[in-house]
Amino acid sequence: MIAIIDYGIGNLFSLKSSFSRIGEQAVVTSDESVIKKADRIILPGVGAFEDAARKLRESGLDKVVLSEVQDGKALMGICLGMQMLFDKSYEYGEHKGLGLIKGEVVAMSGNIPSELKIPHMGWNKLDFVGEKDELFKYVNEGDFVYFVHSYYATGCDEALIATAEYGKPITAAVRQGNVWGCQFHPEKSGKVGLGILKAFCEI
Repeated sequence: MIAIIDYGIGNLFSLKSSFSRIGEQAVVTSDESVIKKADRIILPGVGAFEDAARKLRESGLDKVVLSEVQDGKALMGICLGMQMLFDKSYEYGEHKGLGLIKGEVVAMSGNIPSELKIPHMGWNKLDFVGEKDELFKYVNEGDFVYFVHSYYATGCDEALIATAEYGKPITAAVRQGNVWGCQFHPEKSGKVGLGILKAFCEI
């Protein structure tokens, strides 16, 4: 069973529907006992980092996530959920993340060519970094996934498993032990995205 963490932010039911399509049971929950019983955890997120991080802390679910990861449970952060895995974000100030992956989240503005639109929105291809990670078991390098973001993770070379080209290589996916993050939305990425979710369920 997959626990999709509900802390008041994120496209939760689209994610749940995607798991149903691959024959996996997923529940949207803020119940600590349900999260502890789950085999794997998804941390979703949309919107602003500060607001999301505050809601996660206020719910107490940040401590639950950290505890479950420490116990070896697989976690995947998606979009803003991935960004919260890092040490901190500079989105409208400086804000502390979960610190599960070394790195920080910075604005695309000023870091990519000025002629490119922000947010980075739409389909872009995956370029694998190093040995192909097991998360990409069912997809190929060059497959397209769907992005919507104005900030991106940097300083995370040790955890980097995929990039996307947007004026420069932009962090698309990371892994640190039993923690994965996808800047793109698997639930909006068609067959490729479903393949990534399927692989996560088999890890």
